[in-house]
Amino acid sequence: MTAPNGRPEEPARHDTVAAVVRQWQTVHPGLDTGPMEIIGRVNRCAALLQQAEDAPLRRAGLSRPEFDLLGALRRTGHELTPGDLARETFSSGAAVTKRLKQLTERGLVERRGDTRDRRVAHVRLTEAGRDLVDGILPEQLAYETAVLSVLTPEARNELAGRLGELLGLLEGSLGVLRA
Repeated sequence: MTAPNGRPEEPARHDTVAAVVRQWQTVHPGLDTGPMEIIGRVNRCAALLQQAEDAPLRRAGLSRPEFDLLGALRRTGHELTPGDLARETFSSGAAVTKRLKQLTERGLVERRGDTRDRRVAHVRLTEAGRDLVDGILPEQLAYETAVLSVLTPEARNELAGRLGELLGLLEGSLGVLRA
């Protein structure tokens, strides 16, 4: 079916973003809300997924950024400096320092000084930290699997590919786009 503007008619959508788009189209009928339909849905999906995925973290007394630090140490499998952790988790150095202090106090990570340069610290997971990450990750992956189970394997692959394309473009040019 074709819409009056000559473009193929889109199926009616009944999600939160569709309602927002309809409101904007009422206020500004000539405004192209197409980008909002994509970015708004990506943001809304991310917020809902994050909220559900953070439940096991809250039960463990962790914040998402703290778990990201623990996860970076676990998946790399070796000691990292605070600077390495900042790059791995897209965090500021000050934020990493604060989180490492809290995680050290909880016995989840250990810091040791560099034998050649006292200004450098090396961070590693403790056994308790490793056990915590290994206990939470399967629960998070099970949730993600359940959420995505409504999509066919082909749809999941296509979505992963399209999101990968977008992410690659944004990671390469975000600074240019927002400058």
